[in-house]
Amino acid sequence: MDYQALGQSISTLRQQHGVSQQRMAEHLGISRATINALENGRSGDIGIKKVMKVLDYLGKELAIRDKSPFPTLEELRDER
Repeated sequence: MDYQALGQSISTLRQQHGVSQQRMAEHLGISRATINALENGRSGDIGIKKVMKVLDYLGKELAIRDKSPFPTLEELRDER
């Protein structure tokens, strides 16, 4: 998953929870502009702590796992 895909996933999750960017920003103590930039894959300077804070708010976590020897669905699509 790249940075833009992460941002899109965060946007989708936020919308599924029925929360606006402004409300989430207020609850997390970060700016709405930062959340907007994250969701649109434009903010390379957002720290991992903020990303994890956003994911935690949405009931998700960032996990590191062993790479599978099998290609992901995304990798198979990219081969076309």
